Amino acid sequence: MALGKNYDRQNCSFARALELLGERWTLLLVRDAFYGVRRYADFLAHLDIPRAVLADRLRSLTEAGVLDRRRYSDAPPRDEYVLTDRGRELWSAFYQLGQWGERHLSSNGPIRLFVHADCDTALDPTGACGGCGRLVAPEEVEIRPGPGEVAVRRDDPVSVALRRPHRLLTPLIGEPEKAE
Repeated sequence: MALGKNYDRQNCSFARALELLGERWTLLLVRDAFYGVRRYADFLAHLDIPRAVLADRLRSLTEAGVLDRRRYSDAPPRDEYVLTDRGRELWSAFYQLGQWGERHLSSNGPIRLFVHADCDTALDPTGACGGCGRLVAPEEVEIRPGPGEVAVRRDDPVSVALRRPHRLLTPLIGEPEKAE
């Protein structure tokens, strides 16, 4: 029997979420949007994703209200993609999935550290601040390179920019930067 292409027969909220977010590349696009990647060319360069797939995933996420497409240049016309409130609600699940991967699938230590910017304290595995104890919204999180970052050195503009601490959701790059 052939595998189905969707979860239509599943009466389950998790299955409905997987229908949108479970396709290859989709969670990595959401991850990069949290990191501050906004432009098509930057997603393309950082992920090495096929153009047609990138266009399809961005369209799906925009239609679902996870990303908002905004014009940033009229000549030539260019758009950027920004997480909506609905997209930002994915932060907790995204963060916890990444922490699970760090604990169980990483041998070089964390690639990125997530810190509550107000307290300068690392987040715990649930996304709570180790200092003040409250769950931290993504815009209050600073991302920093971790000890496992040196294991993979890419030179695309996004990877270079991720070597510097910055707040989540803040545009990571504007114009392409030169590699360090």
